[in-house]
Amino acid sequence: MKKDLHTAASRGHANHGWLNSYHTFSFASYYNPERMNFGVLRVLNDDEVAPGMGFGTHPHKNMEIISIPLQGDLEHKDSMGNTEVIREGDIQVMSAGTGVRHSEYNRNKDKPVKFLQIWIIPKAEDVVPRYDQITLRQEKLKNRFYQVLSPTPDDGGVWIHQDAWFHIGHFEAGQDARYDLKKKDNGLYVFVLEGNTAVGDTRLSSRDGLAIQETDSVDFSFPGAAKILLMEVPMKL
Repeated sequence: MKKDLHTAASRGHANHGWLNSYHTFSFASYYNPERMNFGVLRVLNDDEVAPGMGFGTHPHKNMEIISIPLQGDLEHKDSMGNTEVIREGDIQVMSAGTGVRHSEYNRNKDKPVKFLQIWIIPKAEDVVPRYDQITLRQEKLKNRFYQVLSPTPDDGGVWIHQDAWFHIGHFEAGQDARYDLKKKDNGLYVFVLEGNTAVGDTRLSSRDGLAIQETDSVDFSFPGAAKILLMEVPMKL
């Protein structure tokens, strides 16, 4: 097993006033040649948007874009005619494909909205743009890794145009868990949403990331309560 720890403090940081953003991988003005991507995982941004503010209408093409709200209400509008609000407990996916324009705003006037913005490089370009969102049943996440994204529409969670699987788990202190990778030669990116966990002798705290390769399974221990996001992705672009 090959492991590469990305501590929360090592991430790129940009504070624009209305937007406070931490970048695990190179993005916008943050450039680190050793942090360009993890396989097809190109962007992992940890964003906080001020009340009433947001991202104006802008274009995307040939990218799978996943949003995971952590606090507050995020309003989405796009050129496909979708107007939706996503909240903590939801997962949103947009396949940009041949091209789409969209905006994301904090619907709340009195508190910030916090969310993860994740970009996955697709395995097929110029697909028909599409949008989807789901609400997770929180009890399904307790002390297990629950699938929230996959490559196929008839599997659990939302789906994207890539051989990737996302899981989320909310663990109590003293628990252990194992994740078995779905596809040979895929890698696993672990992101700690809250709390702390350990993978072997590697300890992770809130907002730390761990890039794992060359293994078929990963064992976790939880000395304290924790919320974890797992992203299994192909390593070959």
